Amino acid sequence: MLESLKAQGLKLGIISNGKHQFQMGNIDALGITHYMDAILVSESEKLRKPDPEIFCRALGRLGVDAAESVFVGDHPLNDIEAAQGLGMYGVWKPSSMLDLAPSANAQIGKLGELQQIIKALNE
Repeated sequence: MLESLKAQGLKLGIISNGKHQFQMGNIDALGITHYMDAILVSESEKLRKPDPEIFCRALGRLGVDAAESVFVGDHPLNDIEAAQGLGMYGVWKPSSMLDLAPSANAQIGKLGELQQIIKALNE
């Protein structure tokens, strides 16, 4: 999926709350670092989601406007509500740890479904 999104010329990023070394270790272990144009980890940024500033920093580093951005997250408040508050399109991927459903723009069960959402938004 990430390869396909990059092939479409989309800029990709990650915003993650947590310790820098731990989160970067997870991202590296997934083998996805090279797909990302920006990675922001709360410890390094000295900000945590849902603070709007961490989203603004990511948008700035990617060189994109909130209105042309899609944010995928699994936390109703820290991810979806915060991203939508800046005008981003919020896509919720439910986590088994949280059962509070946000008022997301869209919901996916698998990350591969994101391609269909992006295609629909571009039409």
